Amino acid sequence: MPEVIFPGPEGRLEGRLHSQKQKDAPIAIIMHPHPQFGGTMNNKVVYNLHYAFHRLGFSVLRFNFRGVGRSQGEFDQGIGELSDAASALDYLQALHPAAKGCWVAGFSFGAWIGMQLLMRRPEIEGFVSVSPPANMYDFSFLAPCPSSGLIINGESDRIAPMADVTKLAEKLQSQKGITITHTTVPEANHLYDKGMEEMIDIVEGYVHARMQEKAAAAAAEA
Repeated sequence: MPEVIFPGPEGRLEGRLHSQKQKDAPIAIIMHPHPQFGGTMNNKVVYNLHYAFHRLGFSVLRFNFRGVGRSQGEFDQGIGELSDAASALDYLQALHPAAKGCWVAGFSFGAWIGMQLLMRRPEIEGFVSVSPPANMYDFSFLAPCPSSGLIINGESDRIAPMADVTKLAEKLQSQKGITITHTTVPEANHLYDKGMEEMIDIVEGYVHARMQEKAAAAAAEA
């Protein structure tokens, strides 16, 4: 069953899990927007990201942060939510100990949490950050950013304005040892009422290319 309940720091957390049959399939967790502004794991961007990763061969978990849906606890300004994300990754890793890769993806507030998790978990090899709210939250902890990834935003986003996202991307692009890909979806607002399919196509194309590069590198070493 895709519905799962797993232990979190403040009680149970609710999620949706879709696993691959292959035991060594890579894993990914998807994080939702701000809980106090209606963000849940069933947000349409999060939902579409979830299935995009599943189509790419990942075992995928999306979940509700504390205080959302059937997840216990109360909103904790991002501190507790980061702990929730760590618990979600622990749970997914315990179910798939042979996973040959680990990614995180997040939308808006979830992108901020995902990037923080990236700093704390060296096994995360790639990220997708959709509309990171660089105007609202401090991303200076990404010094340096430990993994290559994709930052994507909408051209008409007023909640996470393009100028702020571009500034964040440019700062990360200047760091050595990683590659940050930044793409903007024309006419898309924060919720991708326009451009959802294009955004998901970009994500799938990026992650697929990264996985192909990894497979080619492994074959060359064999």
